[in-house]
Amino acid sequence: MFSFGFIFRETRNNLRWNITLVLATVVAVWVSLTLFGASLIIREGVQQATQRWQGGIEFIVFMNPDATEDQLVAVEAGLSENPEVESWDFFDKNQSYNEFVTAFSNQPELVDSVTPEDLPPSFRVRPTVTNSEAIEAVANSFNARPGVRLVSLPLDAIRVLQENTRQISVFVLVLSVVVLIAALMLIANTIRTAIFARRQDIEVMKLVGASNWYIRLPFMMEGVIQGLLGGLLAVPMLFLMNDLLAGFVEEDFLALLRSLVLDGGAVGGIAMMVTGIGAAMGAMASLFATGRFLDV
Repeated sequence: MFSFGFIFRETRNNLRWNITLVLATVVAVWVSLTLFGASLIIREGVQQATQRWQGGIEFIVFMNPDATEDQLVAVEAGLSENPEVESWDFFDKNQSYNEFVTAFSNQPELVDSVTPEDLPPSFRVRPTVTNSEAIEAVANSFNARPGVRLVSLPLDAIRVLQENTRQISVFVLVLSVVVLIAALMLIANTIRTAIFARRQDIEVMKLVGASNWYIRLPFMMEGVIQGLLGGLLAVPMLFLMNDLLAGFVEEDFLALLRSLVLDGGAVGGIAMMVTGIGAAMGAMASLFATGRFLDV
């Protein structure tokens, strides 16, 4: 029969006697799981953003400021007749100017140097297709039309962003795995130290007939608690990182990055996973340590 009171007392004593090693272990688990959770947030954010972009990538057909009415009508007809164009909005010079004023409201000298006549009208187009190559082909088909100044498509920026965030995610993941291995070794060494300190008590317990699991459980609980504490400490860090990212991308020129921000539910799911991984880490490391260093 297991005595929960005995397991609690022994676990508490082991943690108290090895407080320095325990704190070092908890910090290592905390750092490693924070980095691991950060890599998951980055990857989930990129996947979420990619899905949103693929479902609604727009391209903008900028006309020349002096484009004629016939040229505007021709582009409008081309958009209306194209089966791969779902819808479009026309921005005249005044609307473009209002948008310019809003975007550069913090630079009044620049705003004062521009008039509505200086800005080109444009068509904001939403394609029906979601494939990036197909969207690019549709956009490029308007480049050579008379009166068209340029066609702006965010695909290149999206590809660069995806590649950069992927590299950052891989780097953070590799770093977290390195620290994770160090944390596992620290947990195992902490359990080993506790076993060495209690070797006489263990001998007495074996002589009076204590089972192997009865002797092992307090040491295993010690490892689980260390891993669990590290995982719980990582949870607020993950929410803080996501909130900092949300605040960072509030600027208008970073609007493309807003899709990288996860909602609270997604971050909560990652946080629960990280906490479970922390407890599992402690269980695995303590099981290894008791199996290797506890002769029962």
